Amino acid sequence: MTRLAALWRKEAIALARDRHGLAALFVMPVIFILVMTMALHDAFMPGASIDVTYAVADLDGSPQSRALVDRLARAGSFRASPGSTGDADARAGIRGGRHALALVIPAGFGERLLVPGGIDGQPTEPLTLLVDPTLNPALQLAFRNQTAAALGALRADVLTKRAGKMFGLPMAPTAGERDWPDEIVAVAVQNERSIRPPSSVQQNVPAWLVFAMFFVVIPISSIFVIERQQGTLQRLAAMGTPFRLILAGKMLPFFVVNQVQALAMVAVGIYGVPLLGGEALQMPQGIALLHWWLVSAAVSIAAVGFALLVASLSQTTQQASVIGGVGNVLMAAIGGIMVPKFLMPKTMQTLAGFSPMAWALDAFHTVMLRHGDLAAILPDILRLLAFAAATLVAAAWINRREAG
Repeated sequence: MTRLAALWRKEAIALARDRHGLAALFVMPVIFILVMTMALHDAFMPGASIDVTYAVADLDGSPQSRALVDRLARAGSFRASPGSTGDADARAGIRGGRHALALVIPAGFGERLLVPGGIDGQPTEPLTLLVDPTLNPALQLAFRNQTAAALGALRADVLTKRAGKMFGLPMAPTAGERDWPDEIVAVAVQNERSIRPPSSVQQNVPAWLVFAMFFVVIPISSIFVIERQQGTLQRLAAMGTPFRLILAGKMLPFFVVNQVQALAMVAVGIYGVPLLGGEALQMPQGIALLHWWLVSAAVSIAAVGFALLVASLSQTTQQASVIGGVGNVLMAAIGGIMVPKFLMPKTMQTLAGFSPMAWALDAFHTVMLRHGDLAAILPDILRLLAFAAATLVAAAWINRREAG
């Protein structure tokens, strides 16, 4: 224990001198959390407005066409801009960047709303949707679906009114158009109680916390390589210090750093994000908070194990930075850190199952969003600990082979 305490003290001194490495461990994830949380705020908020502008060229001018325009405006997902005078004006508006979408309502729309062939039997001229070719196809489809929904609701309303007049049904007097109340509510299913779906901050804080914990690969590997180059490791070996003790001496200081990172990132989510207009992070309470820390501890052990393996494989600090940096980015890219897994195609979601960062993020979400108990997070914790054990054994084997 005396030698182990001395090794811990040595690592703490070396880490304290690496001010740039410490700054990267804390400043970088804070910036990522703030920027990504605010950038993806609307993407995680059902019903949030979309920052895409559309215009309508109403060539019919009938009560039905004006009702369609009103229904589109009340939908609120896309932003309406002043209407265009015609097809050419709508096209010019898209080319000029005034709007990304333009809906052209043809003449005779009101007369043919309920009779596709019209009285004269001629085919109905369709609504024309003009789009900016650079606009995301998903947004084009969303506006098309919104227009179809508004058109269907308009037809149903006109049919109801005509049926009421035809059969003498009582019609409640209304002052203008009224919307039906929201009859469908999205609810996230959890173990004990249901709350609304996760927000951007609930996705990004644990995601970038996991990335920050694994980022200890840079300072650990740098210190390790420098000690090897300066002969520190050789002197420790000559003093009879087993390499497994050297590894244990490096784990505790960086484990503590990871836990301080966790506290700092949570504080940013609770207090920093609301200052920028976002939603505050909601942390679990009671025994669930202990489960959250168990996940944090498992992630830290896995991150330090990975860092020591990278350090053992590297001969220079440049090699350590490249191997560790690229490895971190790849694990984050496929593990749902940079892009949430539910936005990935099925193949990528399957591939994410091989990333330790995905195991860590899933465990955090199980505690924070689903209120999962210890049994629910235990499989992910065991995967992280198994990964840590494998990397530490590999690091010890590599160093023993080089020493021999």
